[in-house]
Amino acid sequence: MRGIKKFSTAVAAAALLAFSHAPAAAQAGASMERIDGKPNLNGVWQVMNTANWNLEPHSAGPNPIPAADRLLGAIGAIPAGLGVIDGGEIPYLPEARERLEQHRANLIRHDPEAACYLPGIPRATYMPYPFQIIQGNNDDILIAYEYASANRVIHMQEVGIPPIDTWMGTSYGQWEGDTLVVTTLALGPGLVKLPAGEMVEGVTWLDRAGNYLTNHATVTERFTLMGPNHIEYVATIDDPTIYSRPWTIRMPIYRRMEPNAQLLEFKCVPFSEHLLYGDLIEGQ
Repeated sequence: MRGIKKFSTAVAAAALLAFSHAPAAAQAGASMERIDGKPNLNGVWQVMNTANWNLEPHSAGPNPIPAADRLLGAIGAIPAGLGVIDGGEIPYLPEARERLEQHRANLIRHDPEAACYLPGIPRATYMPYPFQIIQGNNDDILIAYEYASANRVIHMQEVGIPPIDTWMGTSYGQWEGDTLVVTTLALGPGLVKLPAGEMVEGVTWLDRAGNYLTNHATVTERFTLMGPNHIEYVATIDDPTIYSRPWTIRMPIYRRMEPNAQLLEFKCVPFSEHLLYGDLIEGQ
């Protein structure tokens, strides 16, 4: 076994902690050095856009919870966004829109983010939380996410057949010149518990607007270092069961530059318990 697969949990955590506490300027300088001849993607990164609210172009809007503005005012309102999709629109097949409308009729309550479920790919990249890339010498690459302490290993090998579907899928990486190309398969959460105990066959949500992909999808991501402090991120999603053609999102990802840039804890399970189990908690 190679690379990250050799790490014990303690060793991997220690390596992550040591790098995350390095000054941001030092991380930026290190990123210009190459690792085994490949670009150095190590660092703490974050997007600056509204893709997690809606991948498609959208206007500003109210909090999606009915009557929430009476209690919260502008807090929780949806910011406007120009969209990050080539062509501006997700090409759903007509039969796939029924599930999309179900999602849109149950925003918040059916969104995996609200329940603190793992976000899947590509959504983990553009949630409003930082993530960290840990890249070593000719080894697998680890990406750790602040949201829910999610993580994934990018297996630096030819694309294989994953044994099972999982929330974060299975990712295979290869270098094409100076671009890291990652293919993720088997994105599928299986049966998911919704509020009030309802169980449904889950799908991977792509944003808070209810856009989604199924476990038949192939997600191909491209990470290209464009300078010391930003990455060009492009992801193409191919799922012929719900889309009429493959489609692509693209956005810059920025290095966190504050001197103490690091991942903090956002263990969201306690925040989701009343949503998922409120009927049981209240009956105690």
